[in-house]
Amino acid sequence: MTILNLSFAACGFLGIYHLGAVGAILRHGDKLLGSLGGCAGASAGALVAAVLITAPEKLENCKEFTYRFADAVRQQRFGAVTPGYNFMLTLREGIEEILPSEAHSLATDRLHVSITHSKSGKNHIISKFTSREELIKALLASSYVPVYAGLKPVELRGQKWIDGGFSDGLPVLPTGRTITLSPFAGLQDVCPVHSGRFNTPLRLANMNITFSMENIKRLNQALFPPSNCRMQSLCEDGFNDAVRFLQREDWMS
Repeated sequence: MTILNLSFAACGFLGIYHLGAVGAILRHGDKLLGSLGGCAGASAGALVAAVLITAPEKLENCKEFTYRFADAVRQQRFGAVTPGYNFMLTLREGIEEILPSEAHSLATDRLHVSITHSKSGKNHIISKFTSREELIKALLASSYVPVYAGLKPVELRGQKWIDGGFSDGLPVLPTGRTITLSPFAGLQDVCPVHSGRFNTPLRLANMNITFSMENIKRLNQALFPPSNCRMQSLCEDGFNDAVRFLQREDWMS
């Protein structure tokens, strides 16, 4: 079997879909995991990739944190942009809680985090981490949406960075086959099935998504999290879409 990589799309609070998909891969994807080279991602996708590489046993903790985080944002008068609400601090606390002490060693050369240079807008994929703190900073940089998540870009290695989703929301790795996962209906390997009448393809920061009402709704939910009930159903969708993919490839175990 060739080297397989997993790449998780940038998607804000719809990262819960990715966590559902990872649940299916951990439960039924032994064949895939046996050939896994690396994991890549941008924004929430990078966070999920980091968990799969460094702490897969913490998957349930991640889901719980995501529900709590979404709840906290929903309770703010203007969501994440409410004055006085510190989005990045909450996110950092969640990452700190989940990543093991040797996360940077486990992640080096296996985790590929997409970040965007705040001045030039150029994409950069970072895959070497000298410390756990540097790994945390890379993940925070990949998730920093200006204004929405605060006013200061994340500083890393003397440069300022913003959300990887602006320049490459779904990184494809140079060696082996990259399996793409996205909570937006489109042409990714694991994604929801498009059910609307309109079927216009749209290329958005390296993602091939369908221009549809469903996806416009999903884009909104990425920043303004839907109810807990809806998030749980997105998590189940991720699980079921990943199972469908494993069956299609004849990789179910």
